[in-house]
Amino acid sequence: MSSGSTGPAKVIARTASDLIRELDCYRRLSAFPGEGERVVLLSSVVHVLGLVGGLLNSLSARAPLTVPDRMTAAGILAAVAADGRPTTVIGVPFHAELLAGAAEPPELPQLRRMVVAGELVRPGLPAAFTARYGVPLGTMYGMTETGVIATDLDGTLHPAKQPVHGMELRLVGGELQLGTPASPYPGLDDPTRWADGWLHTRDAAVLDPDTGRVTVLGRRDSQVSIGGLKVDLTEVEQTLAALPQVREAVVVFDDGAIEAYLSAEDGADRALVQDGLARQLAAYKRPRRLAFLPQLPRTATGKLLRDPVALRAAAG
Repeated sequence: MSSGSTGPAKVIARTASDLIRELDCYRRLSAFPGEGERVVLLSSVVHVLGLVGGLLNSLSARAPLTVPDRMTAAGILAAVAADGRPTTVIGVPFHAELLAGAAEPPELPQLRRMVVAGELVRPGLPAAFTARYGVPLGTMYGMTETGVIATDLDGTLHPAKQPVHGMELRLVGGELQLGTPASPYPGLDDPTRWADGWLHTRDAAVLDPDTGRVTVLGRRDSQVSIGGLKVDLTEVEQTLAALPQVREAVVVFDDGAIEAYLSAEDGADRALVQDGLARQLAAYKRPRRLAFLPQLPRTATGKLLRDPVALRAAAG
């Protein structure tokens, strides 16, 4: 099942040969954990990143895997420190936020990098993580339907990523599509999801014609119309998340208006946040509602929940 973070969950079938293909993609990535290294896995093993990029790759590459006893900053850091072998931490952006905010982390010479996937990384997080630990925060882009699609494991291409071996990408009307020999949806005949050998990601992206690198801009359904003017909700969300006092943000469109939900630093000044938005966004792009929450609600995989009804309930 897909996570359902951006719509109804879907049943997806992956064949044995396709899983072997994905493991081969990981094997070809020199910066991804291999034999003689280890993995501290924070992503759930019932979803594709934790299952294939974490568990199955560790078995295939003979790279020992550890799941922390506690998914707190202290618990994760203790799991990294427990073994001296070169270690990669794999999780979602929320886990990187958690670690970047650790007050006095221990020296971790074995930490090689952290790699996150599942959502766009907010501006400033890679630099904050590297400043705290001295290692890169890498990113990956993928889907439950195909597994890993593109990576930037060293954090040097951000926001672009290099497609993995054998991955065929194209843009149609601004939508990223992937070449796949068959539909990954058993029993579902929906040409808007898969047709003629191409999987519709429903993500907006840019492809570099010279390097083949892809930059994912966000969901295509994040583009809405306000009074006849186009607004990209991803732009609003990234602008909000980049403000100094904001830790995380979710921006949604419901009932004809933009709503923003954010978690902020203790003592954050609402007026300063609103002033920051006013300085960077035109009036028609600014959220009608700006709600501060201690923590933003998440799916079981750690992704930010984007259901307007659930967000309003969380905000009281």
